[in-house]
Amino acid sequence: MLKGNTMLWRSMLFVLPAVFGTLANGDPLPIHNPTRGESLYETHCITCHTGQVHWRDKKLATDWASLQVQVRRWQNFSSLGWGDDDVVAVARYLNARHYHYPAPK
Repeated sequence: MLKGNTMLWRSMLFVLPAVFGTLANGDPLPIHNPTRGESLYETHCITCHTGQVHWRDKKLATDWASLQVQVRRWQNFSSLGWGDDDVVAVARYLNARHYHYPAPK
């Protein structure tokens, strides 16, 4: 019975590890560990914001300070109740992803 399905079984040796978290060569699949800022943004902001809002000509965030102001403004508008750490985390995520403004460490 196995003899007729040898090719199938051999191909499964390459497919199964990828399905279960490793590549065919045995290396683990890369795992994306989102930052707190990315998680908050993806959970609460992405439904209204596309990438276009961050690179348009008339963007309201023009430096690190104004980026934080806009994050705080929109989290207030949305009644998210974020603390200062959350606002900074989302601003850092957006800065790293879209803006690249000089920011404090």
